[in-house]
Amino acid sequence: MIECRSIAKGIGKGELIVSSEPISFLGGVNPDTGVIIDSKHELNGKCIKDKVLFIPGGKGSTVGSYVIFQMMKNDSAPKAIICLNAEPIIATGAIMSDIPMVDSPSRTEELTNGTLVEVDGDNGTITIL
Repeated sequence: MIECRSIAKGIGKGELIVSSEPISFLGGVNPDTGVIIDSKHELNGKCIKDKVLFIPGGKGSTVGSYVIFQMMKNDSAPKAIICLNAEPIIATGAIMSDIPMVDSPSRTEELTNGTLVEVDGDNGTITIL
């Protein structure tokens, strides 16, 4: 079990999709499909719908919080979010959208693309499944 800080309550399970780059949800993610559309982002063309998104943090406009909320309404959102260092844009979006979120994992070497994990935002833990 990996200890974290709880940001948004709930439990989400899924396959990890990992980025070493922050994401701007406004203009960087298609809220209808969950596909990364930022042509300069390393995950360009990848879909985060139903995945557990692991990113360093977010960037860009505060409207990004509402894009995350729109993704939840469109059923295109990730199942959970893990950040190295949560910032207000993604944290607010996750809280508004009931997407479990944690940050500051005690270790990260096991958190690789395709790994199946459970994020427990209630208790601040990640479990490798």
